[in-house]
Amino acid sequence: MTPDSTTATRPAPPDSTPDAADARGGFASATVPRHLARGAIGFGALAGSLALLPVTGPASLLLAPVGLVALRGCPMCWAIGLMETVSAGRLRRSCTDGRCELKRSGPHDPAH
Repeated sequence: MTPDSTTATRPAPPDSTPDAADARGGFASATVPRHLARGAIGFGALAGSLALLPVTGPASLLLAPVGLVALRGCPMCWAIGLMETVSAGRLRRSCTDGRCELKRSGPHDPAH
């Protein structure tokens, strides 16, 4: 069987120091408090859109898109972004000889 584009392995990217934008993932925020504020707005708007439904009728559903935009699409996307925001700058990908692994940046002090 000959390898094609789906089964062939890709070469590892060259070692480089990522800048601040590369250290964060696609769903991460600049800071943890900013990310938590986005979550409060998003979850609050989603809950409010459902809780206010008996009071204001279908007009309360206008809060749902606000919540989804604040959460960047879905609650799971927000949770992934929280993990990326917390871990940004703490882990670095290191690739050598076609093998990549995650390494801690800074002093390696194992917790006891």
